[in-house]
Amino acid sequence: MSTHPSLTEPAFSKLRAAIFPIQNSELKKFLPMALMMFLILFNYTLLRNTKDTLVVTAPGSGAEIISFIKILDIPCAILFFLIYAKLSNILSRPTLFYTCLTPFLVFFGVFAFLLYPHKDLLHPSVESVLALQATYPHLKWFMSLYGIWSFALFYILSEFWGSIVISLLFWQFANEITRTSEAKRFYVFFPLLGNLALVTTGTLGEWLSGISRACGDGDPWSTMLTYTISAVIIAGLGILLIYAWMDKYVLTNPLYYEEAGRKNKKDKPKLSLKESLAYLFSSKYLGFITVLLLSYGIVSNFIDVAWKGQVQAYFPNSHDYFEFMCRFSFWTGMMTIALVFMTKGIIRRFGWFTGAIITPTVLLVSSILFFSLILFRESLDNSVTFLGVTSLYLAVMVGAVQNIFNKAAKYSLFDPTKEMAYIPLDQELKVKGKAAVDVIGGRLGKSSGGFIQSFLLVLTAGNLITIAPYLLGILLVVILAWMGSLKGLSKLYNEKVKG
Repeated sequence: MSTHPSLTEPAFSKLRAAIFPIQNSELKKFLPMALMMFLILFNYTLLRNTKDTLVVTAPGSGAEIISFIKILDIPCAILFFLIYAKLSNILSRPTLFYTCLTPFLVFFGVFAFLLYPHKDLLHPSVESVLALQATYPHLKWFMSLYGIWSFALFYILSEFWGSIVISLLFWQFANEITRTSEAKRFYVFFPLLGNLALVTTGTLGEWLSGISRACGDGDPWSTMLTYTISAVIIAGLGILLIYAWMDKYVLTNPLYYEEAGRKNKKDKPKLSLKESLAYLFSSKYLGFITVLLLSYGIVSNFIDVAWKGQVQAYFPNSHDYFEFMCRFSFWTGMMTIALVFMTKGIIRRFGWFTGAIITPTVLLVSSILFFSLILFRESLDNSVTFLGVTSLYLAVMVGAVQNIFNKAAKYSLFDPTKEMAYIPLDQELKVKGKAAVDVIGGRLGKSSGGFIQSFLLVLTAGNLITIAPYLLGILLVVILAWMGSLKGLSKLYNEKVKG
């Protein structure tokens, strides 16, 4: 039986326990994982800002098109799960990681250096798209999607970086090699160190923006895109190198990984795809986790798209939009770090449920405030003139503050509590269960939000302002279902941990 570092080292002092409850011998395991999280979130933030800028500010497009792109996520997610479920039976853990991550880096490089520079040849003309929109007003957003198809493809792959690289590859790796006793201390710090990436990305983005304006040769956004994707590829290579180093020098030591020296292929459960799906869908435990992801996906989609519509109206230029989103990323990172420090003892002191319920509560309150501001924006025009701002500017700023708090709550509490819920499960549920829930369930949530908004947009032939009242009503129902599922999952989780 392996010796756990925390059993061989002295207990933490009260100050150390409050600030950094990681044993010195655990740093060789903890720090590389934290650096992986940093680089993964670094890329996630750069890709998020880039994909939004591409599709929202493209000629003939708008924030509404995001909902239509998200509909395409579901068939892509199902296809990935089918491939992943098969590969997980035949590939070793490291090979599976490399096989899933490498295609992302290849595609982003192809897009930045081949597809985007030739976009005028690959895409239909703006005039033809506008003509189609005028001819078919109820289908105008589908026409927009047709007009920027390569941007939509980049958007989908960038979205999948979050679902596959963060939610599946990293957290599955972390859950496999981390003990429950370690997770209670490690997991709350991953968002803290990882969200330094948001601060770094925001600062880097504004710095690169200044350089691209000076060297952009009339098209600073194109230069900015090249710099951004180059940074993404370099960080991606760093992730692969860290994983390889851990696999060679950390996971071969029983002190850090109890399965060290055992052959992964022999230990892997080898159920067929049909048996795996039947096993997953019969799990009430995974069902509750799926509801959490579905709920968060729908709610975050409603909020993000509505807010980005306001941002696009205020910053119609691509470069200005990207700069604003970089500042947004910076303050999101700062707030997340602050929230981690303020909440890092909540799970340990008050339990899993208390830590998990905070995120939907924050979303409930802030969503009502933000959507009320959109719904009553016209009546507020006269009221805010004495402040020297417009109601549109106020909607952008209030929405930014709301999104910052929402994302900070997600990174500091939602993600850690969700991932802790996987640890007591058996190996089959950890591997294929997590793939089904995180990739299909996670994408289904955002796709469902996109489908609902797309349906309302097609039905009304309107825009986000038109459908805002309906979105708020649906959002409230979804958050209440989320809270109910948390209560049920908390009971099952506590039973498994005690057992």
